[in-house]
Amino acid sequence: MQLIVQKLGGEVKSADKAEYGRMPVHTVNASSLYGNEGDSTSQMVWMSHGDEATKARSVITPVPIRPRRRGSLAFDPDTPRRLSTPLLTPFNSTPTSIRRFARWNDPKLPEGFECVGKSDAGAVVAIEDAKRKIFGLQYHPEVTHSERGKETLSHFLFTVAGVTAGWSMQNVLDEQLEIVRRKVGPDAHVICALSGGVDSAVAATLVHKAIGDRLHCCFVDNGLLRYKEQERVMTMFKCVLYKSFSPTAREHLHLPVTCIDDSERLLGKLKGVTDPEKKRKTIGAAFIEVFKEYKQTVENKTGVRPTFLVQGTLYPDVIESCPPPGSDQKHSHTIKSHHNVGGLPKELGFELVEPLRMLFKDEVRKLGLIMDVPKAFISRHPFPGPGLAVRVLGDVCAEGALETIRAVDEIYINAIKDAGLYDQIWQAFAVFLPIKSVGVQGDQRTHSHVVGLRAITSSDGMTADWFQFEPKFLQEVSAKICNQVRNVNRVVYDITSKPPSTVEWE
Repeated sequence: MQLIVQKLGGEVKSADKAEYGRMPVHTVNASSLYGNEGDSTSQMVWMSHGDEATKARSVITPVPIRPRRRGSLAFDPDTPRRLSTPLLTPFNSTPTSIRRFARWNDPKLPEGFECVGKSDAGAVVAIEDAKRKIFGLQYHPEVTHSERGKETLSHFLFTVAGVTAGWSMQNVLDEQLEIVRRKVGPDAHVICALSGGVDSAVAATLVHKAIGDRLHCCFVDNGLLRYKEQERVMTMFKCVLYKSFSPTAREHLHLPVTCIDDSERLLGKLKGVTDPEKKRKTIGAAFIEVFKEYKQTVENKTGVRPTFLVQGTLYPDVIESCPPPGSDQKHSHTIKSHHNVGGLPKELGFELVEPLRMLFKDEVRKLGLIMDVPKAFISRHPFPGPGLAVRVLGDVCAEGALETIRAVDEIYINAIKDAGLYDQIWQAFAVFLPIKSVGVQGDQRTHSHVVGLRAITSSDGMTADWFQFEPKFLQEVSAKICNQVRNVNRVVYDITSKPPSTVEWE
């Protein structure tokens, strides 16, 4: 929306107050953009902006209705108002007609545009030029946290734009299968690093469907995995047989996985590293070394040098790692580096295969379901590529940090599962904080570690809200952690949304 305003002659400037997370906005339901979304002109949406198009003046277009018996209509057009606040109340009725046909006019918007939505602070959040059919929104209608976001998008797509709903995840599957076959060709071999999560499992399944046994998968234990993760993930891969993609076939497809333990080498490189970006880049470089070695192993076994590498890169990874194409990083900041974004060293000799690069997490799960990827993978909470390195703030090798966070995380996740909450939460994990606090345990004074707990709801990871546990649940989990993990005496719960924070702490 800001780009539309700026390019067409309006004004965009830094806001006095930024707006992040859940915010109320007030809209004009009789506008082309919102149509008839109901009687209420207020809705909760998800914001993420520090700039704004302009401040909207609350100028109301008068609507003929019967005035009050006493007094007359009077209000200050320069005073920001919520549209749901009655400006006058006709005798024996509600001011529905005023709320429904109100408009905000602002001379700083481009010619032909009008403001049809604003925030409590007066920021323009929705504009339209109905004649030219140009529309803009400041907030995120696509996320689940925007109350009527789906209705707004549906109205725009099918009523305003006049498109038809002919697209499906089956279309995505068919298209990506063709892309993979065309790119890899009939003879080349491909490597895929599996993590045990949904992204890599779905990516590997799709590529395996496309090229069969020319796909070679490995699971890398880099020393930054959760409690007994290597053992549990390898057991899942051994026990799960991928069903044939043909509905009439009875045979199963087995996806063999080679386990590679690189923990000692990587942890040696991470010792003493505290900068989050440096940790991520060190881990990314270590993965490259593992791929080089595994590539040679596959060549020795098959007589064919693999020339492609499958990665489960998702669209949020791309957005958070790179500025807009062609920007030369002039107007965007890298939120965080992902080891699977940004290409590979030329000397590695791999071309990337990224069949999920334009999909969000919820779409990846849907794609996995239509390919019969087992629920054991589909339902797992996301786990970051850098592993526990971004959940241990500071040096991951310091003071038994990894052992502590593994024990805390195990208690926390098991409690969530026992309470039947695991599938209601998009992601939950524990964080090791590089601070100590004074406590009393028994008759002794302690000076022990502080850990944080985080649980969020989301559909794609681009935005998220904190999960509202019952106080009793948090009380019991905190007690278990402090009682069972000897060097922890304080537990905190993160109640920050994304934005302004990210999901992970680093």
